[in-house]
Amino acid sequence: MDPGFLDVLDKHPENSDRVKNIVSILKRAPISPYISWHLPTPALIPHLLSFHTPEYINELVEVDKEGGKMLCVNTFLNPGSWDATLLTAGTTLSSMKHILDVNRKIAYALVRPPGHHAQPSQADGYCFLNNAGLAVQLALGSGCKKVAVIDIDVHYGNGTAEGFYRSNKVLTISLHMNHGSWGPSHPQNGTIDELGEGEGYGYNLNIPLPNGTGDNGYIYAFNELVVPSIHKFRPDMVVFVIGQDSSAFDPNGRQCLTMEGYRKIGRIVHGLATRHSDGRLLIVQEGGYHDETFSVKVIQDIKKYQKDELLL
Repeated sequence: MDPGFLDVLDKHPENSDRVKNIVSILKRAPISPYISWHLPTPALIPHLLSFHTPEYINELVEVDKEGGKMLCVNTFLNPGSWDATLLTAGTTLSSMKHILDVNRKIAYALVRPPGHHAQPSQADGYCFLNNAGLAVQLALGSGCKKVAVIDIDVHYGNGTAEGFYRSNKVLTISLHMNHGSWGPSHPQNGTIDELGEGEGYGYNLNIPLPNGTGDNGYIYAFNELVVPSIHKFRPDMVVFVIGQDSSAFDPNGRQCLTMEGYRKIGRIVHGLATRHSDGRLLIVQEGGYHDETFSVKVIQDIKKYQKDELLL
């Protein structure tokens, strides 16, 4: 917001520049021969109701009709945002459908705005619709019995966790900076005692990490907590929620992951999918706000550990 006395303002962190470089490097870099591009259609309102409440979706529609507004701190539904959000949800649903129906192993939903903070009835943290949550619901409705979500965005994937907090069919795992709650739109703390409720008790695993954890700390957490949990749960679909804001260069996070750290995490997640879900792995883009290093790290995340078609 303009304080009234600056000539040059920073862009909002969630802006289109952060994905333009990803698109360019995917099209020009050595990985390009292994990628198949697919343009989706926007999601329809009935699709959104698998995760979100009708009241919340109606609120978003009305806000869009009225020209937009700030829904919570730093989260603005501006003119054009709703159309972009519907296309983002449609991209993620199309990516999951491509895996389920076309029998591809890996699909990458390159989307913005992000979604993992969006709760069933609440916008939060630049997020309006929970793209990963919608894809999980599609998988469950298409015959998958158990789905695992692994989220490495620097912030707690509170919206996804909230959506499945009472379900024993979805194991939600989030490795994040130990930031706690940031207000009414984000009441969850992301602490280790948020384990789920009812049938879902024990199916939400939070792994809060101190600032500056770095590669070794993340890999240790994966080997000691994530890998055993996935082996015990035995999912038949894996959703990998990636945010490169956990990198050493990102202005929004201070977790100090390097490219090598992302590569190791990618190998671990791919290995888990190979063992438990016949290699089926949906990758959903979230944060990442350093325009140059961000685009390179995306490639490191999804680089050809297996020469399979990637859906974007």
